[in-house]
Amino acid sequence: MNSTVRGLIAKHGGLPVSVETLADDADLYEAGLSSFASVQLMLALEDAFDVEFPENLLNRKSFASIAAITAAVGSLVSDAQVA
Repeated sequence: MNSTVRGLIAKHGGLPVSVETLADDADLYEAGLSSFASVQLMLALEDAFDVEFPENLLNRKSFASIAAITAAVGSLVSDAQVA
């Protein structure tokens, strides 16, 4: 999942740095992620993992790092498998 998330960040995040240089807990907003890019990333994540982000996850904290995104998507994928 982490490699897919990293690939989507590389494609949709518009970061001025290579995603490969970022630690999982690096602040993506400090690395250059904009609010617009975070929305594009969210849409790409929803498509890639066949999930939908609920309102409670539509916040800056959910997209603050690769680890945060992976955790959010992981919880949505788990919820989808249970449903």
